[in-house]
Amino acid sequence: MARADREHGGPAGILGLFHKFKRLVSRHEIANELQLYKNSRLTRWRRARAALVTISTGVMKPLLSKLAKQLEEEFVKLKGVHKQISFLRDELSAMAPTLEMLADAEQLDPQTKQWRDKLRELSYDLEDCIDGFMVRVDHERDGHSGFFKRFKRKLEKLKTRHEIANQIEQLKACVIETSERHKRYTLDHLKQNSTNSSIDPRLQAMHEDIENLVGIDDPKKDVIELLNMEMNGSSTKLKVVSIAGCGGQGKTTLARQVYDTIRSGFSGAASGFSCAAFVSVSRTPNVRKILIHIADGVKFTGINIQDDDVQQLIAKLKEHLHDKRYIVVIDDVWDTEAWEYIKLALPSNDYGSRIITTTRSVEVAKCCSSQVYEMDPLSFDDSKRLFFKRAFGSQDSSYPYLEDVPDRILRKCSGLPLAIVTISSMLTNKPAKAEWERVLSAIGSALANSADAKKMTTILSMSYFDIPHNLRTCLLYLSVFPEDYEIEKQCLINRWIAEGFIHEEEGQTKYEIGEGYFNDLINRNMIQPIDVKYGQARACRVHDIILDYIKCKAAEENFVTSLKEADHSYPSEYKVRRLCVSNHIEEKCYLMDKAGHVSRSRFAKHLFTPILWFSPILRYFLQYYKNTLFPNRTEKLFHMNYLRLSSVLITKLPEEVGGLHYLQTLDIRGTRIEEVPYIVTRLQQLACFYVDWDVRFPSGTIGQMLSSEELRAYGVISYKEVKSLQEFSKLTKLRTLEIRWDLEDLQDGSEGRSQAEDICSYVSNLLYSCCNLRSLYIYGFDRKYQLLLDSYHPTASCSIRKLYLTQPTYKVPNWMGSLGNLSMLEIRIFLVRPEDVEILGKIPSLLFLKLSTIGGTNGKIVVHGHNTFRSLKYFCLRIYCCGTLVEFEFESMPKLEHVKLK
Repeated sequence: MARADREHGGPAGILGLFHKFKRLVSRHEIANELQLYKNSRLTRWRRARAALVTISTGVMKPLLSKLAKQLEEEFVKLKGVHKQISFLRDELSAMAPTLEMLADAEQLDPQTKQWRDKLRELSYDLEDCIDGFMVRVDHERDGHSGFFKRFKRKLEKLKTRHEIANQIEQLKACVIETSERHKRYTLDHLKQNSTNSSIDPRLQAMHEDIENLVGIDDPKKDVIELLNMEMNGSSTKLKVVSIAGCGGQGKTTLARQVYDTIRSGFSGAASGFSCAAFVSVSRTPNVRKILIHIADGVKFTGINIQDDDVQQLIAKLKEHLHDKRYIVVIDDVWDTEAWEYIKLALPSNDYGSRIITTTRSVEVAKCCSSQVYEMDPLSFDDSKRLFFKRAFGSQDSSYPYLEDVPDRILRKCSGLPLAIVTISSMLTNKPAKAEWERVLSAIGSALANSADAKKMTTILSMSYFDIPHNLRTCLLYLSVFPEDYEIEKQCLINRWIAEGFIHEEEGQTKYEIGEGYFNDLINRNMIQPIDVKYGQARACRVHDIILDYIKCKAAEENFVTSLKEADHSYPSEYKVRRLCVSNHIEEKCYLMDKAGHVSRSRFAKHLFTPILWFSPILRYFLQYYKNTLFPNRTEKLFHMNYLRLSSVLITKLPEEVGGLHYLQTLDIRGTRIEEVPYIVTRLQQLACFYVDWDVRFPSGTIGQMLSSEELRAYGVISYKEVKSLQEFSKLTKLRTLEIRWDLEDLQDGSEGRSQAEDICSYVSNLLYSCCNLRSLYIYGFDRKYQLLLDSYHPTASCSIRKLYLTQPTYKVPNWMGSLGNLSMLEIRIFLVRPEDVEILGKIPSLLFLKLSTIGGTNGKIVVHGHNTFRSLKYFCLRIYCCGTLVEFEFESMPKLEHVKLK
């Protein structure tokens, strides 16, 4: 009987537990712990009041944030742990600046690299320890059981805290031991390494023979035309053209060919240039050295190389060049700061001088010049000619025994000249098909291991190490995606946020900061934009060669561990932190079950139940696809924070989802779920919730979702449900809302207008209360849609920046011209009237406008040129009928950059 009691939590079992804990703590401590547990229920998860430690290292920032949080929450309740956490926070904060400097070093000696890796692993272990503690404490609930069971749970919680205290003590000892092994946090060895001479990988591109080049003629002609521009007698004015493209795309080669072609004179010029210089800039530019190189190139001897400072060099160069016709190429400009100094030495005169800059960043290119030439990849035919010319010395591609292997290699290169040249060099004098297939299958590892690929790796490393630390972490995360995968921007940013890579700043939401990161990676040519609409990309793709590089870096940093069907083992030197699994490799799941190290995971395409079991603190980013089944062990995934069910064949969410207290993003679109479970609306950290518009919410639950930032889509299918909009006024963090109307029960006449006014009152209150709401999508399927629009009257302080009205209207509402913050508008109109265009033209901040008309216009659409569309940059007009005329008056849309008439 006593044994049964112990096994089932009966009185004897409780007594045994009590005597066991009595040896650990005093009765006074037990009483304090029980009281603390009672009082801490409502405050456990409040936000930390202290500002986040501003450490930009990807690993350190979320960890230091958690340490700051724990100092004022759970750990402050356990004697001794508060002091240990303070020590760990201070120690790691002291190491963080050194780690940042190490992160910027492209080469580390083995001892320093080992120390850095050890410290990184310790930070991961500490984060797992904290997460494990919070999980165990959070899942010990009171319930409505009897006294003994409640007492048992509270004693178990006390035991949990002491176990965590022991773990933290061990981690503290490890940190001390690691610090003692590396007593000085100086970087003298890096300074010594920096003095070692190395060959600039751009030298070959600067001196490449023209007969070895392919596909250079058209780009060279385009750049020369940009430099020439004879119209309005402007050819004598100084012209600056910037060439932008990713590393290895041939910017230096193109600039050199243009430079050599026009040095001796070009079309329309009576004479050549009297001064010329071609200067390369390093990733960490020395402006003084650059100015000296320019002086050397233009044959100017009037400077004192030893004594002149930057200011003196600028003054002397400017004086020397002010009456001369010069051409200067500044190759590989990394940032605008260096350019601001360089351009001061290059005077704007009327002698027809020319400046060419090359850069990997589109934003830097625009700062250098308004004339930007963005390089395109080589065409497939040009790629093939270049590939065979380098591999066999001939452009002849008739090697039938190789079958489709060359084409598969070229598709992987995606028109990147550096990749084509590098891989073709690896295949020189290797005609056997087996050798080609081996190179094809090992291109990623070849980046790290092949001597032929060293130059390509060096050039890609220059781009990688130029990226800020926080953005570098976001880039590494892209290694979890397969080749040629279309990565949705919204999905990616939500994952960055869930990972802790992005922290909210004053005046900006986490998502807005994430959008900035996404656009920055595009501007740096590290990712390729897909489906660009109104200047914003809906998705992106990573070039295969760049993806191979960041996968190598992710493995080197133990950032992501990838398992594929062909793998037979996984690295065991360090614990697996993020696991990327593709295809059906169920046996490896059991292997990982035995390892038990994984703390973060993300899976592609296929998920399987066994892998859900192997770690109690697993943090999953799960993405399920069509015809997959939902696992039956979800309650074990305490730290799941991203769950996407794309067309999964389920009709309801399991009750266990309510236990995923860390869940931040939930996507159930495309499933057969008809109603949102009540437990989902009580998830206190759920920020992004995506549902189909016909999925119902339990009555009175919307207002409980206080962490909601994005909700798509909320369906209002009857007038009776309109009152539910009142609950949205509680969602003060909401930034994106999608509403779908289907109000067939709205009455006609005065009663219908009264109902419409009630609805608009609710909407106005929603917009007023949701002060962070930036994007509003409104879909309507009923004939009363126009009535709603006419009845609405927004306040002057309306914060909406993006408005999408997809249901056709009969006219543009008069109030739309008063939306002072609106920057993006998509609207459909049955018949465009002149007054509609006039109203739209009054929106002061409108940057992007998509106007669709089904019935055309009465005559023609006239865009007047006086004080209308003052800020518009992108204009798209879609006309679904023939015979419509569009007329733009002089000075209309003065800032327009892109126009699309369809």
